[in-house]
Amino acid sequence: MIKNYLKTAWRNLWKNKVFSAINILGLALGLACSLLILLWVQNEIAVDAFHKNGPYLYTVYERTFNDHKVSGQYYTPGILAAELKKDIPEIKYAANFSYNEEYNFKVGDKVLKMDGTSTDVDFFKMFSYKLLQGNAQTALNSPVSLAISRKMAESFFGSAQAAIGKTILFDNRKNFTVTAVFENLPQNVSAKFDYLTNWNCFLEDNPWAKQWNANGPSCYIQLRADANPSLVEKKITHFLDTYVKNQQKGTPNTELGLQRFDEGYLHSNFENGKFEGGRIEYVHLFSIVSIFILLIACINFMNLTTARSVKRAREIGVRKVVGAVRSVLIKQFIGESLLFTAFAVIVSLAFVICLLPLFNAVTQKQIALPFNEGSFWLKLVIITFITGLVSGMYPALFLSSFNPVRILKGTIKLGSGTATFRKGLVIFQFVLSVVLIISTIIVSRQINYIQSVNLGYDRENLVYIPLEGDLVPKYNVFKNEALQLTGVKAMSRMSSMPTTIYVGTNSVSWEGKDPNSNVEFTFASVGYDFVRTMKLQMAAGRDFSRDFQSDSSGYLINEAALAKIGYTDPIGKPLVYSGKRGRIIGVVKDFHFTSLHYQINPIIIWLREKSSFGYALVRTQPGKTKEALAGIETLCRKLNPNFAFTYTFSDEEYQKLYDNEQVIGKLSNVFAALAILISCLGLLGLAIFTAEQRLREISVRKVLGASVSSLFTLLSSEFLMMVFISLVIASPVAWYAMHKWLQNYAYHTKIEWWVFVFAGLIAILITLITVSFQAIKAALANPVKSLRSE
Repeated sequence: MIKNYLKTAWRNLWKNKVFSAINILGLALGLACSLLILLWVQNEIAVDAFHKNGPYLYTVYERTFNDHKVSGQYYTPGILAAELKKDIPEIKYAANFSYNEEYNFKVGDKVLKMDGTSTDVDFFKMFSYKLLQGNAQTALNSPVSLAISRKMAESFFGSAQAAIGKTILFDNRKNFTVTAVFENLPQNVSAKFDYLTNWNCFLEDNPWAKQWNANGPSCYIQLRADANPSLVEKKITHFLDTYVKNQQKGTPNTELGLQRFDEGYLHSNFENGKFEGGRIEYVHLFSIVSIFILLIACINFMNLTTARSVKRAREIGVRKVVGAVRSVLIKQFIGESLLFTAFAVIVSLAFVICLLPLFNAVTQKQIALPFNEGSFWLKLVIITFITGLVSGMYPALFLSSFNPVRILKGTIKLGSGTATFRKGLVIFQFVLSVVLIISTIIVSRQINYIQSVNLGYDRENLVYIPLEGDLVPKYNVFKNEALQLTGVKAMSRMSSMPTTIYVGTNSVSWEGKDPNSNVEFTFASVGYDFVRTMKLQMAAGRDFSRDFQSDSSGYLINEAALAKIGYTDPIGKPLVYSGKRGRIIGVVKDFHFTSLHYQINPIIIWLREKSSFGYALVRTQPGKTKEALAGIETLCRKLNPNFAFTYTFSDEEYQKLYDNEQVIGKLSNVFAALAILISCLGLLGLAIFTAEQRLREISVRKVLGASVSSLFTLLSSEFLMMVFISLVIASPVAWYAMHKWLQNYAYHTKIEWWVFVFAGLIAILITLITVSFQAIKAALANPVKSLRSE
């Protein structure tokens, strides 16, 4: 019997090649899309989830109460880890961890620039990064210890084993000894690094990190196995109070909290001091999208199968007459559905294999199909079974319900409920498609807004060059000679790139400050000509100038800082930053120095022409950037021969802040296009079904004189009405979803009314294109053929 059913299913599949191809293609596209999203979701969830001590690893974060608002951040004082470990017995290990920086390393004549960071001696005891050489207990136990990756070891010494005990010149100023070599980091880690230095190295280069009221690094802890995380969190909540009191008057209302380390990658956004969303929102969003697209594909199968019901009516009638019961027919049709789905799964795997390289390029990942994992095949079997069951259940129930007497008489009359159900399925399809169209348009508008918004400075023709090696003591020579080069318009320096100023402090006071107020300021140091180089706008006062020696103790502030301080006439008014008394010499108009996700913070800018780190900001003349960089490279090789010349463009660094948005925008475009394509197949199925059911009606109308255009309008109007209903339902859903998404940005585009109209026009145009062929074909059909049996 099973063999007979399989043979029948195969014959039907082969007999109706076009119908079968459309059916399998629709399912395959839906399955391929769902599989790609499933692989991406699994990859996202796996980030930072491989550490052996994962259940006991926590990130310490800060909740700060400022101006009746609560904010959260991962940045903490640079001396927090040691104090926590000393005072809280439940903490087994603790490690500070700084932000990544690129530095030059030199062995003999070989010089390479590597990306890495500094951390504490406990780091390798806490985290499961595989050590090829050295051991976790001693890897970073000395101020001159250096742990490097396999890639870095092989680049300098040929092998991991040969690297141990060797000396590397760091930044052309300090010798480190290689004490450990770790395996190249896997893809599923959130923090990438090729080297790690002892924490003392960071503190020596960044004295501000030794202050309790200055934040910048991260802090990780490992609890003892018997510790209660909730009780530990209560213990550390007000941990900072005593330490901050020792350094400034008043107590900043700052609390500490704990977050599981492996949750930080997906849950990184703060709202009112609590974790609200992050990348997990995209995981949820695309998981839902994958389910919806698969549902759309299953609905297509239902509509296309029922559209062909008239073709199989006699087969069903004969089977029933010779004794087939309904349950047997249901099993037969579900079996056919599973067979179709199995073919679709095979085709979808081929699609996924072909599309994975492009998908990885878009998502910036290295995802591979895990053919060697049994769990993957089990999931694939489950997906095949569920998809086949969902897509085949309704056609099986529908086809098996035919009355054999009426079928064999040739009078098949379908109830209005059946037609309504199918229309409802198509409406549901188009609701999802229209939501995706609207969402894609709004996401694209937000990305365009990000790229075109006025940042408060001109990011075009602006280049960042790291100040390292001999460029640090020779900065003035470097600047003076660079300004003589072709294409160089202006030059200054800054403690960090203007798009990544994160360091904050509460240690700011001024005349009339409320002793109970706790305002956190961002701070940065700059050189002369900063305002001119960045093309900032002055709201009051002036930039730092060599003509005023007192500027060494002067400050620039932005409008947000002025609003917090409250001076009505700020120029010349006193300001104390971290115990350093000075006066305000200028107010710059607000400019964005972090992502548009966040409000512009108050910032204090002070003069530091001589600094051991930072970046040179070079403004080039339009159209002459290439010549300017060529000249600067020659100059750098002369002044700083031991360091490779590197630079980054301001607009490229700005775009890096929105890598997620770029990925989401591209994926949204692809998924919206796929949903529309699959929905069109479903619409085609209903058009075929409607044309077959109304063939005699159309023939009668033609005999009575109906024109082709009137028949086309008759057949098309029904589908346009379904699209209109879909628009009415989809518009508020899409508006709500996009409104919530845009709330993640402090600065965002508006949701304009025309977006919904445009999406509606797209849906209508797609509908007309899809149904027009079938409608015109039915309208042009010879009425004699359908009426001659009457």
